[in-house]
Amino acid sequence: MNNELTALDIKKMQEELDYRRLELMPEQIAEVQLARSHGDLSENFEYKAAKQALNKNKGRIRYLEKMIKTAHIIEDKSSIDEVGLYDLVELKFDDGEIESVQVVTTVRCNPLESRISKESPLGQAILGRKAGDSVLVKNENGTTYTVQILSIKKGTDDGSAPLLSY
Repeated sequence: MNNELTALDIKKMQEELDYRRLELMPEQIAEVQLARSHGDLSENFEYKAAKQALNKNKGRIRYLEKMIKTAHIIEDKSSIDEVGLYDLVELKFDDGEIESVQVVTTVRCNPLESRISKESPLGQAILGRKAGDSVLVKNENGTTYTVQILSIKKGTDDGSAPLLSY
């Protein structure tokens, strides 16, 4: 399983990994030891909670290590007037609704913040297209709809504001 990530995605994951290993882990180990010193472990909620937090952190560390190890580094190669990674795209749907979305890598996807994955049906349909294009999108459940690209604002992978508009 190779995840397509940008160099900045990898950097942010490495920063989180370093924080979890070097700062959070020692704190959690100390909490487990303190809770263990309170006596009977069978009825010690603090101990159980501390162990759960430590195990959750270890799981996240394993996940980050695997993501970094198996990552395939990509960069946006779209032309200036095409939808590419991190661009803000204004779309008009079949029902007349207008929505702005940002196309991102899978690890940065957050539909609640209008950040859609480049691997989603909508992301795949609009990547490489130009303002004015209409595209047919087919969802996982088989339904299809048409989306028109109204405008493209070129973005950057550091999360800063879009640079250019088309």
